[in-house]
Amino acid sequence: AAARATAVGAEVDTDCVNAIRFLAVDAINKSNSGHPGAPMGQAPIGYVLFAEEMNFNPADPTWINRDRFVLSSGHGCMLQYSLLHLTGYESVSMDDIKQFRQWGSKTPGHPENFETAGIEVTTGPLGMGISNAVGLAAAEAHMGAVYNKPGLPLVDHYTYCIMGDGCMQEGISHESCAYAGHLGLGKLIAFWDDNGITIDGHTELSFTEDVCKRYEAYGWQVLSVEDGNNDVDAIRKAIKEAKACADKPTLIRVKTVIGYGSPNKADSHDAHGAPLGAEEATATRENLGWKHGEFEVPSSVYDVFKAHASEGAKTQEAWNKLWAEYQEKEPELAKQFERVAVAKKLPEGWVDALPKATPEDNGKATRLWSQDCLNAIANVCPELVGGSADLAPSNMTLMKCTGDFLKGSYEGRNFRFGIREFGMGAVSNAVSLHKTGLVP
Repeated sequence: AAARATAVGAEVDTDCVNAIRFLAVDAINKSNSGHPGAPMGQAPIGYVLFAEEMNFNPADPTWINRDRFVLSSGHGCMLQYSLLHLTGYESVSMDDIKQFRQWGSKTPGHPENFETAGIEVTTGPLGMGISNAVGLAAAEAHMGAVYNKPGLPLVDHYTYCIMGDGCMQEGISHESCAYAGHLGLGKLIAFWDDNGITIDGHTELSFTEDVCKRYEAYGWQVLSVEDGNNDVDAIRKAIKEAKACADKPTLIRVKTVIGYGSPNKADSHDAHGAPLGAEEATATRENLGWKHGEFEVPSSVYDVFKAHASEGAKTQEAWNKLWAEYQEKEPELAKQFERVAVAKKLPEGWVDALPKATPEDNGKATRLWSQDCLNAIANVCPELVGGSADLAPSNMTLMKCTGDFLKGSYEGRNFRFGIREFGMGAVSNAVSLHKTGLVP
C-alpha cells in the first residue's frame, strides 16, 4: 500500500509539473514570443513552492504575513503566471494566459507588480530580483524584531527566489548577496536554476567560477539538487534543510535542463528566448506523456494547487486570531502596527516635527539641513529606515534615535550597506515593496 501511495504521489507530482510546463509552452507559442526554456526547467521548483511550501491566500494577495516569492529570471514569467493561475489568483485567468505578451494584458513579458496581483516586485533586468528578495527578507527581519513578542509572531514569513545564470553574473547580485550573508538573513531561500545556458550558448563561454564556493564565502548555506528536472523529493528535502538553518540565507543549486522534455531544443539556447513551435510542442507532449491539448489542464491538477491555497486561507484566519490577541496583549505596539503596516498612514503632526527656518537664519550646508530633517522625522516615524553606502558621516544620514540594522540587532533602523550603491537601491526598493509601511 505504501509503495502504491508513493507511485500515485509521484504521478500527481509529474502531472502538476507538466501542467506548468505546457501552460508556458502553449502561451508562448500562441503569442509567438517569449522564453519557454526556463519555465520548463524550473517547473518542479515552482510546483513544490506553490503547491506545498508557501503560505499565501489567493483570495487576499496582500495578506501581511504571506510568504514572498520573487522570480529573478523574470523573462521566464510564464512559470509565475502558470502558478498564479493554478492556485486560483483572479489576476491570472486562462484567458489572461492566452493573452500572454499582448498589449494591455495582465500577463506582460516580464512580471510587473503594479499590473498583476500576486507579483511582489517587478523583475526582468537580471540580478534585480534576487537583490529585491534580499530587501524583502531584510524588511521581514526588521518588522519581526520590532513587533514580535513571545508566543505572538506577528511578522514571520519566508522569502523565496528563483534566479538563473544571468542573475548570478550581474554585479548587483554580488553586492546584495554579500550583504544578505553578512546580515545572516536565515529566512531567505534562493534557488539557482543551474542549466548552463545563456543566449550566446553554453555558460563555459563566459562563466566558469565556482558559484557555490562564492556563496559559502558570503556566509550562505549552500545545498545541491542534482536532478532538478524530476527529483521533486530532493527539492522538498533541500527546502526543509534550508528552513532548519536559521542564521544564514540558503542557496539551493538545482541542476536543470533548459527546455526539459523538448526532444530537439532542450539543453540549447534555442529553448531560451523563442517559442518551441507547434511541431516541437507536439513532440514534447509525446516525450513527456502529456495527453492533454493546448491550454488544457486536468481537474486533478487544479485540485492539488487549490487544496494548498485553501490551507493558506486557513493560515491567514489563524493569523487574524493572533493579531486580535496581539491587540489585547500589546496595545501600544498594536496601535503602531495598525497605523504603519495596516493603514499605512504617517503619524498625525509629523510635519510639525520638522525644523523651522526663515530666510533670516544663518545658512548652512544642505546636507546639514537634511540631517536635521531626517532626525526630526526619525523621532516621530518609527517606520523610517535606511542608510547610505558607506557615506553616513559625510552626507549626514545617520538617525541618532536608533541603532544599526545588523545581525543580532534587526530592530535597528540604520542600514549599513557598505560600499554597495547598486545593491542598496534594490534592497531599499524591496523594503518599500514589502508593503508593511516601512519608508526607506
